[in-house]
Amino acid sequence: MKKEVVIAGAGLVGSLLSIYMAKRGYKVKLYERRPDMRIAKAEAGRSINLALSDRGLLALEKVGLADEIRKIAIPMHGRSIHTLDRSVAFQPYGKEGQYINAVSRSELNTRLLDFAERCGVKIFFNHKCTAVDWKKNKITFELSGSEIQASGPVTIGFELFFGADGAFSATRLQHQLQHDKFEYHQYYIDCGYKELTVPAGPGNSFLMEKNALHIWPRKDYMLIALPNPDGSFTCTLFVPFEGELSFQKLTTEEEVTVFFEKTFPDILALIPDLTQQFFHNPLSSLVTVKCYPWAREDKFALIGDAAHAIVPFFGQGMNCGFEDCRILGELIGRYDDDWKKILDEYQRSRKPDADAIADLAVNNFTEMRDKTADPQFLLQKKIEARLHEKYPDKWIPAYSQVTFSPQIRYSDALHNAMRQEAIMQEVMKTPGIEQVRDKDEFLQAIVDRLNVKPLTLNP
Repeated sequence: MKKEVVIAGAGLVGSLLSIYMAKRGYKVKLYERRPDMRIAKAEAGRSINLALSDRGLLALEKVGLADEIRKIAIPMHGRSIHTLDRSVAFQPYGKEGQYINAVSRSELNTRLLDFAERCGVKIFFNHKCTAVDWKKNKITFELSGSEIQASGPVTIGFELFFGADGAFSATRLQHQLQHDKFEYHQYYIDCGYKELTVPAGPGNSFLMEKNALHIWPRKDYMLIALPNPDGSFTCTLFVPFEGELSFQKLTTEEEVTVFFEKTFPDILALIPDLTQQFFHNPLSSLVTVKCYPWAREDKFALIGDAAHAIVPFFGQGMNCGFEDCRILGELIGRYDDDWKKILDEYQRSRKPDADAIADLAVNNFTEMRDKTADPQFLLQKKIEARLHEKYPDKWIPAYSQVTFSPQIRYSDALHNAMRQEAIMQEVMKTPGIEQVRDKDEFLQAIVDRLNVKPLTLNP
């Protein structure tokens, strides 16, 4: 007999997980601390659009949702790099036809919630998890808003419980406090971020290239922009919290205007209310969370950001969480609803991959901010693209392994990326590299250094 499933967190991952479980015949109850986002406004400060790539699409495809979600997505075929001299260079993401997708967080979440309800999932909003009794298998929720009852908090029993309640997970805390060997690490990068909006032009026209992710790399600072269906762009400004020129020092409208004139001059004309947005929108931090174990016996597991929060610079936070759901779904089929085996294998196989994408994401922050406008770096990427074109099964750029190759585990992508980067660091020292970079013998010599072994596939 199938266990009844309780999920805490009705964000992207919790909603998708509820669909996976409902489609396998489980009775599912989904609890969310916030009001129904389909009625209330989305929580302030959270990124309003995301990059959906092949791993996330594959997970959606398994429950029949990929085509529906593609309808609300905008393809981004590469990076548009905006330099200080106002010139723009386009860098394709992968081979022709490969792209990532800009998608609205709220619209995607809304579609998942609607589909979950159609699958029979019961959703409870304004329910904040405050306590878990692991011996009696009971969860206590504090109610808010229209859900408040005169009797006070609500306690329910559970047979199988998932914590999908984000980077600052209440269920993880309850798990941690009552586990004698729980390992937990969190660390922040030195930059904070603010969201800004480039409004649409006349007739909802796009004032920049629509099908690209725009980046203004400035070493210590960075601005990125993703397109929205209404013609606007959501920008994210990354600046150190403290230092000579930091969020701490940008305290007046004049200081903000001067900073943008010097650092991002071409964006000023596109955001007429820049200073108003800057001081109105919240300043947020970026955290990486690594923890273990994720599971407890045959009755509980963390999933998504609750298990492995990562910084957004590889665009994989949502995709990684969706992949958790897919892998879990496959394990249910493999172990025929034996939840002790399922949860043991789930955390054993996913933990190395979650750690790997966390490290890759931090590394990609450095690449996006410091290197994407560097001529030597751009030459290296051209050589790597040529290698991939000529030897597609032997040399796969790190970005393509992570973004376009869901059959390659994140942990293997990290290992392969480190090996390839070490080779390229030596290759880039080649005298006269510009003259030989396209010659067959030069490219063959690079590939010969790989001593290629088969890439390990996802379980």
